[in-house]
Amino acid sequence: MGALEPGEGFRNSAPESLGGAPESSTGRRSQRTSRRLPRRAALGRRSFTATLRSLEGLVDSGAQVSVHVVDLDNHVHVLAGDDHVTMPVAGLGVVPLLIEVAAGFQSGALDPFEIVERESVDAVESSGLWRHLHAPALPLEDLAVLAATAGDPIAVNALLQKVGHDRVRERIESLGLRRTALLDRFRDRRGPDDAPQVAVGSARELAGLFSALVNSQVVDAAVSAQVSEWLSLNQDLSLVAASTGLDPFAHDHDAHGLLFVNKTGRDRGVRAEAGVLAGPRAGVAYSLIVCFDDLSITHRLRAHDAFRVLGVELMEYTH
Repeated sequence: MGALEPGEGFRNSAPESLGGAPESSTGRRSQRTSRRLPRRAALGRRSFTATLRSLEGLVDSGAQVSVHVVDLDNHVHVLAGDDHVTMPVAGLGVVPLLIEVAAGFQSGALDPFEIVERESVDAVESSGLWRHLHAPALPLEDLAVLAATAGDPIAVNALLQKVGHDRVRERIESLGLRRTALLDRFRDRRGPDDAPQVAVGSARELAGLFSALVNSQVVDAAVSAQVSEWLSLNQDLSLVAASTGLDPFAHDHDAHGLLFVNKTGRDRGVRAEAGVLAGPRAGVAYSLIVCFDDLSITHRLRAHDAFRVLGVELMEYTH
C-alpha cells in the first residue's frame, strides 16, 4: 500500500443536482425536501477543498490515506482517494459481526437473552467498559450494544466466540465485500502466530456498507434497522463527528433533524471511521482510513485534524 501522490490520489466529483431521488425507508428524504440550495451555492459546498488539502498534507508526511464519500440521493461519488486499497481498520471491522448477530436474532439462530459469562472469554485489559463493571455476565443483546456503542473488546470477543469466524466470513462474502475481513479477536498483545490486525477493509466498501444499512439493504429491513439502531448509539464522536455538535451520549434523536450513524476504529498508528450523515439538504455515506507513524502526539493530532476537517465539509454539504 504505497503512499498517495499529492494531487493525484484524491478526486472530487461534484454531482449536478442533489434532488430527484426516491424516498428511502429511513425517512431521510422527508426531512430535506422543503429546502435545497441554489446551484451556485451547492457547487461551493461540494468542493471539499480543505479536506483535500488536509489529506494531501498527511500523505506528504508519510501517512497512507483512503477516503470515500458518496451522495445517498443520487449515488454520485463526491470524494474518493485510494478507496479500493485494503487497510487496517481496527474496531471498525466489527460491523459485519454485528450484522451476523442481528441476523441470528432475527432468524432465531441466536437467543438475544442468552447469558454469557465474562470469565468464559479471554480477558482484554488494555481498553473497554465491561472490565470495569461488577456484572459478571450479560445477555447477548447487551453485548451487541456494548460492542457498537463503546467498542468494548471483551463484548466483541464474546460475540465472535459465540457466532464463530466462519459465519462472519460467510456473511461478509454474502454482502459482496471482497476487501473487508474480520481477521481476529481483540488481544492485549499480538504474537507471531496471531493475525497482525483485528480487521481490514477498504473505504469504498465500508462507505457502501453504511449506505446499504440505512437504506434497509443489508440482509433485510429488520436486520438493517437493528444494526443501524445499535450504531446510532455509538459514543465515539471524536473524529469526523466532532464537527457535528452532537451529544456523544444522546444523539439518536437530534432536535435539528441530523441523522448520524457511525463506527470508529483505533489502534497504534490506525484511525478509521465510516458512517452516514444526513441533514435537511443532503445525505452522505463516508469512510476515511488513515495509517500513520505514531511517533509523537503531533503525528496523531495531524491525523485527527484530517477527520475533523472532513466532518466540517460533510456538515456543509448536508446541512
